[in-house]
Formats: sequence, C-alpha cells, structure tokens
Amino acid sequence: MKAKKTPSPTSQPSFSMDDFVKALESQEYGFKKGQVVQGKVYNYETDGAYVDIGGKSLAYIPGNEVSANQSADWEEVMPLNQEMDFLIIREQDGDGQVTVSRRQLEIKKLWDEAAQLQESGKSFQVRVSGVNKGGVTVDYRGLRGFIPRSHLREREKLESLIGQVLTVTIIEGDRDRNKLVVSQREASRAESFSQLELGQLVEGKVASIKPFGVFVDLEGITGLLHIKQVSQSMVPSLTNVFQIGNIIKAMVINLEQGQGRVSLSTRVLENYPGEMLEKMSEVMDSADARAERARKKLLQE
Repeated sequence: MKAKKTPSPTSQPSFSMDDFVKALESQEYGFKKGQVVQGKVYNYETDGAYVDIGGKSLAYIPGNEVSANQSADWEEVMPLNQEMDFLIIREQDGDGQVTVSRRQLEIKKLWDEAAQLQESGKSFQVRVSGVNKGGVTVDYRGLRGFIPRSHLREREKLESLIGQVLTVTIIEGDRDRNKLVVSQREASRAESFSQLELGQLVEGKVASIKPFGVFVDLEGITGLLHIKQVSQSMVPSLTNVFQIGNIIKAMVINLEQGQGRVSLSTRVLENYPGEMLEKMSEVMDSADARAERARKKLLQE
C-alpha cells in the first residue's frame, strides 16, 4: 500500500500580518461622511474632545460641534463614557482619525420639530438674542430664527426685548436655506382667538372708525362692529357715536378662525331700537345683564 502524500508547506496560501491589518481596516473602519455612529467620550481637551467610536484611532469632536447651544456645559451634554450618537462630518485622515459632531444631529432634530410645529400651527417659545434693522433675532434651543418688526407686539425700543422669552408661531421655515421666520403677533392672535366663543361679551378699545364699521382691539385680535350691528336703528354717522380710544363692550356673534375674523354686536344689547345712540353709557354699564339675555336668544337661533 502506498503512503498518502503530505501536502508541501509551500502549497498553503501565505497571509502575513500586514494582510491581516489591511483586511481588518477594510471591514471595520469604513467610516463615511454623513454616517451616524455610536461612541463614548474618552476625554476632554481645550478645544474639543476625543471620542471612541470603535475605530483604530479616537475620533475628534471640535468644541463648536459639541452642542447646538454654544454655551452648554460639555460635561452635561456629553458626559464621559456615556454611549450616544455622533455624526461623521469629516472622513479619516492619514492617521485614521475622523471628525464627528453632536451639534449637527441636534440641528437636524430641531428642524424636524420645527416642521411639525409649522404644519400644526402650534405656538412655542423663543428667546430674543439680538436686534437688527428689520426686527429681532431669536434662539430656539440653538436654532437661530428671526421676527420681523411688523410681527412683534412691541415694535419700538427693540433693545429692551433682548433676553426676553416670547411666544411665537412659524410663518416661514426653510431647512435648506437655514431660514426660520416666526411671528409673535400671529401667536398672540391665535391665542386670543382660541379664548373667544360665540355669545361671549368682550371688552375692547376702539382702534379705528370706517364708514362701514368700527374696529375694536381685543388685546391681540381685532373685532369688527359693523355699522348694521351698532343699533336696531339706522346709524347716520359712526363718528357721532364713537371716538378712537373709547372702551366698549360688545357681543361676539360670529367667529371665522381660518380668516381670523371676529364679528361683534352692540345691537343685541339694546332694550329698544336706538338705545345705543341715545344712552350708550347706560347700555355699557348694564351690558353684563343684557348679554345674558341676548346670549340665550343668539344660541337659540
């Protein structure tokens, strides 16, 4: 019987240590820009921190990429040895080190939240951070926004608003252009509108007088007292009845939230036709009692 031939050592494929290292690098360290990876902060430096993301070298996070809130305490938002997500913003250099960011992940999340707020029309709070010619700049948890002067409730002495927290709604949000425009006026109007209901007696100040009616400021929202709703009698001239600045009471008889319209009436408070023209002060003084009677009638219609 012939003995089996033993394979020669030279027939085995060679696999050096260099080959092993290269294979390991190609499989495990292919970090790409835009990739989200998990890691733990290894240590802090003066201008940034080193992060262990499982690469052959520690990743680096510059100080300005730690948080969307530039004044945040690094140890609070990025504790040592706590696993969290990081975004790769620069691929490996010659030493195998990548650059990562937490700030850009937070900004993305904030824009996602802003998109939801804009779609729902919900209000939220921002802090005024600066003033420029057209209005004020604001900060929404690290996202920079702008309120045009025309969308502020207080349009003079804008410097006094710095540091104040304002309630706003979004009127323009453009993630690609990093543009966030918000309105305090619209938020205030929406809040005021939400507190109104049909048949409610409201008090406001006469803001302007037009041939067709009187506009009444209801603290953030404007109601219209149409000339036909002033009295059961014909009104020859509104300027003979009202003056700008007059405080009056009127009943809400129609609400159109989509258009932001509030229709008012003092006609329904009269005990007889023409009473508003003859004895307006008496009508106003007893408006609460009159409104209860008028409300029942209005809601029955």
